[in-house]
Amino acid sequence: MSDREPFQVRIKVRHYELDTLGHLNHAVYHSYGEVSRLELVEKAGGYGLEETGLGPVLLESHIRYRRELRGGDVVDVSCDTTFGEGKIFHMRSVITKVDGTVAAEIDCTLGLMDLRRRKLVDDPRGHFERAGMDLKILSTSE
Repeated sequence: MSDREPFQVRIKVRHYELDTLGHLNHAVYHSYGEVSRLELVEKAGGYGLEETGLGPVLLESHIRYRRELRGGDVVDVSCDTTFGEGKIFHMRSVITKVDGTVAAEIDCTLGLMDLRRRKLVDDPRGHFERAGMDLKILSTSE
Protein backbone atom coordinates (compact mmCIF):
# COMPACT_ATOMS: atom_id res chain seq x y z
CA MET A 1 0.00 0.00 0.00
CA SER A 2 1.24 3.46 -0.86
CA ASP A 3 1.68 6.22 1.68
CA ARG A 4 0.13 8.66 -0.82
CA GLU A 5 -3.27 10.09 -0.08
CA PRO A 6 -6.09 9.25 -2.49
CA PHE A 7 -7.18 11.83 -5.06
CA GLN A 8 -9.69 14.33 -3.70
CA VAL A 9 -11.83 17.22 -4.84
CA ARG A 10 -13.26 20.02 -2.68
CA ILE A 11 -16.98 20.81 -2.88
CA LYS A 12 -19.11 23.42 -1.09
CA VAL A 13 -22.60 22.26 -0.13
CA ARG A 14 -25.09 24.47 -1.96
CA HIS A 15 -28.39 25.44 -0.38
CA TYR A 16 -30.48 24.09 -3.25
CA GLU A 17 -29.04 20.61 -2.52
CA LEU A 18 -30.70 20.48 0.90
CA ASP A 19 -33.79 18.48 1.77
CA THR A 20 -36.79 19.66 3.82
CA LEU A 21 -34.91 18.90 7.05
CA GLY A 22 -32.14 21.32 6.08
CA HIS A 23 -29.41 18.81 5.44
CA LEU A 24 -27.86 17.49 2.25
CA ASN A 25 -30.30 15.35 0.26
CA HIS A 26 -29.28 11.68 0.27
CA ALA A 27 -28.97 11.50 -3.52
CA VAL A 28 -26.52 14.40 -3.60
CA TYR A 29 -24.02 12.40 -1.54
CA HIS A 30 -23.96 9.97 -4.48
CA SER A 31 -23.52 12.89 -6.89
CA TYR A 32 -20.49 14.07 -4.92
CA GLY A 33 -19.01 10.58 -5.21
CA GLU A 34 -19.63 10.68 -8.97
CA VAL A 35 -17.86 14.05 -9.21
CA SER A 36 -14.79 12.59 -7.49
CA ARG A 37 -14.81 9.46 -9.70
CA LEU A 38 -15.10 11.42 -12.94
CA GLU A 39 -12.44 13.94 -11.96
CA LEU A 40 -10.08 11.14 -10.89
CA VAL A 41 -10.52 9.35 -14.22
CA GLU A 42 -9.98 12.64 -16.07
CA LYS A 43 -6.80 13.42 -14.10
CA ALA A 44 -5.47 9.90 -14.78
CA GLY A 45 -5.94 10.45 -18.53
CA GLY A 46 -9.22 8.60 -18.93
CA TYR A 47 -10.47 10.50 -21.93
CA GLY A 48 -8.12 8.44 -24.10
CA LEU A 49 -10.26 5.48 -23.10
CA GLU A 50 -13.14 6.70 -25.29
CA GLU A 51 -11.02 6.10 -28.40
CA THR A 52 -10.81 2.39 -27.52
CA GLY A 53 -14.61 1.99 -27.57
CA LEU A 54 -14.67 1.23 -23.86
CA GLY A 55 -16.32 3.05 -20.98
CA PRO A 56 -16.62 2.55 -17.23
CA VAL A 57 -20.07 1.56 -15.96
CA LEU A 58 -21.38 1.64 -12.41
CA LEU A 59 -22.69 -1.76 -11.34
CA GLU A 60 -23.36 -1.19 -7.65
CA SER A 61 -23.12 1.65 -5.16
CA HIS A 62 -23.32 1.44 -1.37
CA ILE A 63 -23.24 4.43 0.96
CA ARG A 64 -22.83 4.74 4.70
CA TYR A 65 -24.04 8.07 6.09
CA ARG A 66 -21.97 9.11 9.12
CA ARG A 67 -22.74 12.79 9.77
CA GLU A 68 -25.14 15.28 8.26
CA LEU A 69 -24.02 18.05 5.95
CA ARG A 70 -25.65 21.46 5.87
CA GLY A 71 -25.63 24.37 3.44
CA GLY A 72 -22.27 26.12 3.31
CA ASP A 73 -20.29 23.14 4.63
CA VAL A 74 -17.13 22.45 2.69
CA VAL A 75 -16.10 18.86 2.08
CA ASP A 76 -13.25 16.98 0.50
CA VAL A 77 -14.40 13.97 -1.53
CA SER A 78 -11.69 11.40 -2.03
CA CYS A 79 -11.60 8.62 -4.59
CA ASP A 80 -9.35 5.60 -4.89
CA THR A 81 -9.46 2.59 -7.20
CA THR A 82 -8.79 -1.05 -6.37
CA PHE A 83 -8.33 -3.65 -9.09
CA GLY A 84 -8.79 -7.36 -8.66
CA GLU A 85 -9.26 -10.31 -10.96
CA GLY A 86 -11.92 -10.59 -13.62
CA LYS A 87 -14.22 -7.95 -15.04
CA ILE A 88 -14.86 -5.66 -12.08
CA PHE A 89 -12.98 -3.05 -10.10
CA HIS A 90 -13.86 -0.94 -7.07
CA MET A 91 -13.80 2.77 -6.34
CA ARG A 92 -14.13 4.13 -2.83
CA SER A 93 -15.00 7.72 -1.94
CA VAL A 94 -14.97 9.29 1.49
CA ILE A 95 -16.76 12.59 2.03
CA THR A 96 -14.97 14.47 4.80
CA LYS A 97 -15.72 17.88 6.28
CA VAL A 98 -12.73 20.21 6.37
CA ASP A 99 -12.60 19.73 10.16
CA GLY A 100 -11.86 16.02 9.55
CA THR A 101 -15.34 14.66 10.32
CA VAL A 102 -16.30 11.83 7.98
CA ALA A 103 -19.79 12.54 6.61
CA ALA A 104 -20.17 9.51 4.31
CA GLU A 105 -18.36 6.59 2.73
CA ILE A 106 -19.28 5.33 -0.72
CA ASP A 107 -18.15 1.99 -2.12
CA CYS A 108 -18.80 1.31 -5.80
CA THR A 109 -18.36 -1.72 -7.99
CA LEU A 110 -17.67 -0.90 -11.63
CA GLY A 111 -16.87 -2.64 -14.87
CA LEU A 112 -15.39 -1.57 -18.16
CA MET A 113 -17.88 -2.01 -21.00
CA ASP A 114 -17.21 -2.59 -24.67
CA LEU A 115 -19.62 0.06 -25.94
CA ARG A 116 -20.30 -1.70 -29.26
CA ARG A 117 -20.99 -5.16 -27.83
CA ARG A 118 -22.55 -3.81 -24.59
CA LYS A 119 -20.57 -6.39 -22.60
CA LEU A 120 -18.05 -6.07 -19.80
CA VAL A 121 -14.44 -6.79 -20.74
CA ASP A 122 -11.89 -8.77 -18.75
CA ASP A 123 -8.92 -7.07 -17.08
CA PRO A 124 -10.08 -3.45 -16.78
CA ARG A 125 -6.72 -2.52 -15.22
CA GLY A 126 -4.89 -3.69 -18.33
CA HIS A 127 -7.29 -1.80 -20.61
CA PHE A 128 -6.80 1.38 -18.58
CA GLU A 129 -3.04 0.97 -18.79
CA ARG A 130 -3.07 0.32 -22.56
CA ALA A 131 -5.25 3.41 -23.04
CA GLY A 132 -2.47 5.47 -21.47
CA MET A 133 -4.06 6.11 -18.09
CA ASP A 134 -1.73 6.81 -15.19
CA LEU A 135 -2.47 3.98 -12.76
CA LYS A 136 -0.45 5.70 -10.02
CA ILE A 137 -3.02 8.51 -10.03
CA LEU A 138 -5.97 6.14 -10.30
CA SER A 139 -4.96 3.91 -7.39
CA THR A 140 -2.81 4.47 -4.32
CA SER A 141 -1.96 0.74 -4.34
CA GLU A 142 -0.11 1.00 -7.65
